[in-house]
Amino acid sequence: MIRVFNIPALTWTLTAILLAGGTYHLWQAARSPHLTDRVNNTLHTLMNTLMAAMLWNLAPSTTLAQIGLLAAAALWFIIQAVARPEYKLLCAGTQGRLKCAYHALTMTAAALMITLMTHPTTTTPTTPANQTPTPMPMPMAHAHHTMTTTPTTTTAAPLGHTPALLLTLLFTTAALTFLILLLRTPTTHPKTRQHHTRTEHALEALSATTMALMFATTT
Repeated sequence: MIRVFNIPALTWTLTAILLAGGTYHLWQAARSPHLTDRVNNTLHTLMNTLMAAMLWNLAPSTTLAQIGLLAAAALWFIIQAVARPEYKLLCAGTQGRLKCAYHALTMTAAALMITLMTHPTTTTPTTPANQTPTPMPMPMAHAHHTMTTTPTTTTAAPLGHTPALLLTLLFTTAALTFLILLLRTPTTHPKTRQHHTRTEHALEALSATTMALMFATTT
């Protein structure tokens, strides 16, 4: 498991949130009559699944493929956000374009997070050039083992304070925005459009909170 947090319970909680969001988007993709909506929801399912897998360092050999898929997803949402109004199947209206632009940013941030957290940097003890290492006495029982192994320390690649802080603030703002939208949307019957919108706002708020917490731990 990649120790994004020192509290395992919090990692489990974030994993559950990501998988719950992915399951919801998968359900939406299966029941949507529009191809664009099915693609968009499938991409969200993919992103949530990859982020959950990243928390536990699953399938590290496919890192490049994961980053490529998320980058392609980000490009797809950018295309929708800047598409001409004639293309009715893509993001339409100011609100729709802003939503697609935000999703493009989310996909890009997920790709960045996977890049940072799955590419460890290895550090080894260094000796000044003008100083000769002094051999230390050791028991014979450990001498052969020490000659054949070199201790290393593996740490996650640093992101840098400024980019991580900006992304943390951005996703914190997004979480608050979706929470306000959730509270402003009236509670209605489960089968109405308003109920569906409330569910989307709740999931977006949870997803943004998760991203904010993950980037906050990289500072």
